[in-house]
Amino acid sequence: MGKSVFIAEKPSVAAEFAKALKLNTSRRDGYMESENAIVTWCVGHLVTMSYPEVYDEKYKKWNLKDLPFIPEGEWKYEVISSVKKQFKIVKDILNRDDVETIYVCTDSGREGEYIYRLVAQEAGVKNKKEKRVWIDSQTEEEILRGIREAKDLSEYNNLSDAAYLRAKEDYLMGINFSRLLTLKYGNSIQNYLKDGWKSINVGRVMTCVLGMICNREREIRGFEKTPFYRVMAQTDIAGRIIDTEWKAVKGSKFFESPLLYKENGFKEKTTAVALIEALEKYGPMELENSDLANELNVKPPYPLEMTIKSITMKDEKKQAPLLYNLAELQNDCSKMFKISPDETLNVVQQLYEAKLVTYPRTDARVLSTAVSKEISKNISGLQNYGPCSGFAKKILQAGSYKGLEKTKYVDDKKITDHYAIIPTGQGLNGLAKQKGINQKVYMVIVRRFLSIFYPPAIYKKATLIGIMPGTYTDETTTTEQFSSNFKILVQKGYFEIVGVPKEKKKAEAKSKDNKEKDSENNENEASENQGKNLDEEFFNLLYNMKKGDKIPITQCNIKEGETTPPKRYTSGSLILAMENAGQLIEDEDLRAQIKGSGIGTSATRAEIIKKLTNIKYIALNKKTQVITPTQLGEMIFGVVHGSIKSLLNPELTASWELGLTQVAEGKITADEYMDKLDSFIKGRFKNVINLNNAGQMVSYYNYVAQFYRRKK
Repeated sequence: MGKSVFIAEKPSVAAEFAKALKLNTSRRDGYMESENAIVTWCVGHLVTMSYPEVYDEKYKKWNLKDLPFIPEGEWKYEVISSVKKQFKIVKDILNRDDVETIYVCTDSGREGEYIYRLVAQEAGVKNKKEKRVWIDSQTEEEILRGIREAKDLSEYNNLSDAAYLRAKEDYLMGINFSRLLTLKYGNSIQNYLKDGWKSINVGRVMTCVLGMICNREREIRGFEKTPFYRVMAQTDIAGRIIDTEWKAVKGSKFFESPLLYKENGFKEKTTAVALIEALEKYGPMELENSDLANELNVKPPYPLEMTIKSITMKDEKKQAPLLYNLAELQNDCSKMFKISPDETLNVVQQLYEAKLVTYPRTDARVLSTAVSKEISKNISGLQNYGPCSGFAKKILQAGSYKGLEKTKYVDDKKITDHYAIIPTGQGLNGLAKQKGINQKVYMVIVRRFLSIFYPPAIYKKATLIGIMPGTYTDETTTTEQFSSNFKILVQKGYFEIVGVPKEKKKAEAKSKDNKEKDSENNENEASENQGKNLDEEFFNLLYNMKKGDKIPITQCNIKEGETTPPKRYTSGSLILAMENAGQLIEDEDLRAQIKGSGIGTSATRAEIIKKLTNIKYIALNKKTQVITPTQLGEMIFGVVHGSIKSLLNPELTASWELGLTQVAEGKITADEYMDKLDSFIKGRFKNVINLNNAGQMVSYYNYVAQFYRRKK
């Protein structure tokens, strides 16, 4: 009986496999060997695609007449020079006569598949059984399960095809379009910046992301603030001053009026003033020279009041959010810890290799049915995790994990390669050795995981609607409506684990004339009332009030606001925008078609942002994680916009991602995909060659430069 070889992606992972298999191995140079098995490893990629000059010496010099470069026949690959020694070790092992079966233990995903396939291809592996080990964590039982259930490598051929195609696509677009645009526009950028030679780096995904960042910056620059004016009425309910907000509903003087800025504000302050004057006339008209005024001995100014039109009350349940995928985790870590997506990926990868969490490069936010039925093991292990031990014990005692497979947190249809990132419940002995940021990220993952087993948070909500007559200068009288929303938390539920969300902070200072600058997107006055000692007692007061009751009004005032520009991307929000690129597409049919494809993959998005930063096309503020384009980045954006505009369009990039997914799923062939790719490159190349827009580019450079002139 021949030996089995286990080939992992890196030495640390190989060591875990050897440990799980309980192999009595001796350490050799680049591998470990026992009587019946050999464990070896790659060091990331060992093989890469050859540059064009390997095909023909002429491609060393960039020349338009030699482009586009699209290899005909067999593609060429080569061993990366820095890892030639390890490749030879692996090659010799895979081809040993005493080796019968090869277990492929590289990362369980498209990239891991590609790493091994290239090695096997260049090593000339033949006549060996090849088994694919697919795991979701590096715990001992998961490793053993993966080996036990390993499938024939051929079952992953479609995934392999998609991996090769992604690499070819990135290669062809990068080489051809980078050379093309550099040759056509590189000199003009160099001459303008007077900063040395500038090649133009173009990438299938990278350029699209640059476009998203530059377009957002343009939106911000072109934004013009629009003032608006809201009319407020302060009411006195049992000694509590409550804000209510006017709204233009049917019956109002201003229903569907062109004077409105949306339905709860006016374009001009004078209109808001006129409304208040009309409302304040109500008091005098009702009481002036009346027997009631004399009886009450009420003198001008006469009091205002509001008549209750309706009070609605309800409980609102808020369930724990879905589990983390990589993008969601990167976004939260960007906000909470101000670390980049690349740093987050490195952290969670370290946690994965320490057996603390499951596979990180996942787009899924749910669990599989099979995993859900064994989830008590994960929870049990967390009883030994001090910060969350009590929560884990409570969940186990209550048995709230039972029936998990029937909830929204389990959905086999929403899982492609891997389920959501969750704690394994193992490896806790080594947690103390992890860096501080690693421990923080681990806690975030644990709390999100445990929260799904807790009951929902429950809010008590109420909406009060009141009406007042308004009498205008044209002697018309209308019914004007004011409303206010109230909300209190009555049952913490899963907030006990993740914390109660902070209420939106009010402006710390108000001007003397009480004009607050509110965002267009601020919530209505429901948020204004949250900090006014709302409690069960107040809700009981509301409960006992009824239609037709009168509420005194202490004053009416105008609240001035202005629209705000869109926010710049942070590293985290950009990752989410890349994942949800379909939302940027106007065509409804196409948007539905590519839902879930996005731009890039969970494994590559962080690297794309890092590359754009390294080549100085964007700037990343490490303290805030806010991303802005650089002058060079905007110039490159303009070049691409004026030559191959479609590269900036998420619609194009996401459709390519969809195509790769379809190849992986066996819905289209690799040849069909390559035909489409060849046609795209050749067509766009021809278009650029025929362009004569050098003068336009200089004008654009001038336009961009004004935003980057240093202040003296």
